[in-house]
Amino acid sequence: MRITTKGRYALRAVLALAKMSIGGAPVSIKSIAEQEEISPEFLEQIFFKLRKAGVIGSVRGPGGGFYFSKALSEISLLDIIDASGEGFSVMPCACGKKTDCQRGDSCEAGRVWRDLDSHLRIFVEGKTLADMVQTEKAR
Repeated sequence: MRITTKGRYALRAVLALAKMSIGGAPVSIKSIAEQEEISPEFLEQIFFKLRKAGVIGSVRGPGGGFYFSKALSEISLLDIIDASGEGFSVMPCACGKKTDCQRGDSCEAGRVWRDLDSHLRIFVEGKTLADMVQTEKAR
């Protein structure tokens, strides 16, 4: 499994949004881009996907920006990874699709990859944005 720059930046950006948004107020993309040292144009692409997935919303005009569409405790790390277009699978055969591997259920290695994938999936599904922000504050 490899998380690309887009996935890593998506996580950094939503964590920055969570820290910068006071009382749920919208935060400009420019502010987040400056804080995280990410190109505003690249961040716009990422936020477009996050908004389309329902993770964040936006308000146009003066004082506008981005905000979370739901409570931080309802947004998982998997939601962020999926919304950024990363997909989540250790190996192609770990997804369980018979067409991705000619050996199918008889492959011992495939069973190991599926087991690892399952453990990682449990972790990323259970890790919420609220957990991540809380951990950051504790440091």
